[in-house]
Parts: sequence; structure tokens; C-alpha cells
Amino acid sequence: RLLALSKPLGASVSYPGPPMCGIVGVLCADDSSAVGPLYEALLALQHRGQDAAGIITEDAGRFCLHKDNGMVRDVFGPAQLTNLRGSIGIGHVRYPTAGSSSCAEAQPFYVNSPYGITLAHNGNLVDLPTLKRD
Repeated sequence: RLLALSKPLGASVSYPGPPMCGIVGVLCADDSSAVGPLYEALLALQHRGQDAAGIITEDAGRFCLHKDNGMVRDVFGPAQLTNLRGSIGIGHVRYPTAGSSSCAEAQPFYVNSPYGITLAHNGNLVDLPTLKRD
């Protein structure tokens, strides 16, 4: 869903629906670096979350991750962006609806077992006890 806005810079803007995180995925068909488009997309999505930001990329079978609390421009500097190598990646800006404001809540999440998986999501797991049981 695209939403076009025409408000003066600095004016308050109301978005339809509940607050949501911002999530972006990039796959470069020509093996170029994904970090530039991911960073630019997160800047454009910054209104969706100001609590934390993160990017994970994949390069030759290895994940490269950087995430922290804060705005996109504060979380990523030249050194961090240089280390995020690869032509595929996920970016996330967090709008906190549950949990704390610790860096551990920043996304994307990465788990190394059994082969490594990463994900970013928008929302809360409201049926966690049932999922754990099943």
C-alpha cells in the first residue's frame, strides 16, 4: 500500500491504521551491494519507528549484522555501512509496542542454529504460550 502525503516539512502527519514498524528487503540481481538501497529505504521508513534500526546482509554464506537503539542516521555511520557486505539483505526500524527499549529488542533477529536464519517482523506474538506448547 502506497500513501502519498502533501504536508509542509515539520507538520504533524496522521497515518491510517495502527502504528507499525518499517521493514524492507533488497535482492540485487547484478550482485551489487544491497546496503545502499537498504539504508536509503530505512531513512524513508524512519517515520515508522524511531526506537531502533538494524540491517543484516548476506555475503558468501556469512551474515553481516548491525543494529542498535536510535534513529537510522545515528545507528549507521560509514564504518558500519562498509561492513555490511552482500547483495541481499533485510532492514528494520522499530516502533515499540511491547518489550523494552534495549538493544536486544532491535531487529533483524539472527539465530545461528542449525544453519542460520534471520528475520524481521511487525507485530506481537499474542499466542506465545500456545506456540511454545505446540
